[in-house]
Amino acid sequence: MSSVSTYLNFERNTEEAFNFYKSVFGGEFFGQGIMRMCDVPPQEGMPPMAEEDKNLVMHVELKILNSHTLMGTDAPESMGFKLNKGNNVYINLMPDTRKETKQLFDALSAGGQVTMDLQDMFWGDYYGSCTDKFGVQWMFNCSEKK
Repeated sequence: MSSVSTYLNFERNTEEAFNFYKSVFGGEFFGQGIMRMCDVPPQEGMPPMAEEDKNLVMHVELKILNSHTLMGTDAPESMGFKLNKGNNVYINLMPDTRKETKQLFDALSAGGQVTMDLQDMFWGDYYGSCTDKFGVQWMFNCSEKK
């Protein structure tokens, strides 16, 4: 079933932020809980991960108000990110099909900037991201396999 969530990026305090949101909204983190950067399989061409980055949050999810999901990750400068308050929020679309994902991706990125082309990712989803012509940041995750 298609859904929409809000994706939040923090420099190094995602775990602190999400524990705060959990205290406000209640509930438990989805799935296995907090996925760490050290859980990411090594990628060809990527430099080794700094020791101080290994325990950072790769991904966390928390359902709020019964139907909306907050998701988050750490995005430190040591990994090439430059966060400013205001550029750390994405609308995450999770369409049912790759076809719908591609249509939405192409439409929202028109006149804007593709930040990552749609592609199969190590977590199993068809993923991409863009900033639309109005500066709104979008992520796309589709679990439909080829």
